[in-house]
Amino acid sequence: MSVYSMTGYANAQLSVNPNSLATESSSNSSCRLGIEIRSVNSRYLDLSFRLAEELRSQEPSLRELMQKHLKRGKVEVRVALESNLTNTFSEPSVRLLQRLNSVQDTIKAWLPLATALSVADVLRLCTNDQPVTHNFQHDMMKLTEQALEALMSARQREGARLAEMLLERIAQLRQLVNQAVPLAPKLVAQLRQRFLDRWAEAMGLTDVGTLPEAANDRALSEATAFAIRIDVAEEITRLSAHLDELERLIKKGGEIGKRLDFLIQELHREANTLGSKSAALELTHISVDMKVLIEQMREQVQNIE
Repeated sequence: MSVYSMTGYANAQLSVNPNSLATESSSNSSCRLGIEIRSVNSRYLDLSFRLAEELRSQEPSLRELMQKHLKRGKVEVRVALESNLTNTFSEPSVRLLQRLNSVQDTIKAWLPLATALSVADVLRLCTNDQPVTHNFQHDMMKLTEQALEALMSARQREGARLAEMLLERIAQLRQLVNQAVPLAPKLVAQLRQRFLDRWAEAMGLTDVGTLPEAANDRALSEATAFAIRIDVAEEITRLSAHLDELERLIKKGGEIGKRLDFLIQELHREANTLGSKSAALELTHISVDMKVLIEQMREQVQNIE
């Protein structure tokens, strides 16, 4: 499966005849149905719709279709209906003109100051009087599926770029882990011996072996406890395990965004602990470099579905 980004954009347009039965007079009258889908990252699936007045009743069908294809992201759907009916009109019938005149007389009887109808007003009203019997649901759903396909392709392409970047960062983190592996036991042994030397120095002796038995046991116990506190082998092991899991999920694909986000948090925790327990400058530098890479990964993981 592919890795999908939550960021994407798509649009599609379709010309339709607004009348169920096209006639010679309406053959030049058409509507253009257009849809635009914008998607950005979000913790959950957040759908919002901006539909033309004639299409508001189709929102439940649109929402259901979107939920079948999208799992996460803040998605804005705009559907517009543009008509050229205002550029084409037929001659008003006598009956329609009589009706408009009668309505105007009734209005002026109640509102004497009302403005009389102009020729442009009459033509506009006659145009709007033409019934639009076309059911846009089929055309809109077909157009939405087309736009969704384009959106998913865009999100897939962006997801592939994100996956490639994450795999590169994982490889760099592995190199840092490999640098830290030989340092851990070596530093523990050095610091343990340094602790014993300072203990002997504090006791005023030149050789740890000349310490009294009780003091020697206490020194070894304290040195061992100190070595355990600064040992980062456990953190290094967990870092390697988290990197393995991250790589597996990215190659598997699918809906992995939330899992990746959790693993990134765990990576950051281990790298932070590695730095806080570090008693050597080399490990401190490694920890800082790790946290820089992990932060870069965190920013990109926020965009994965």
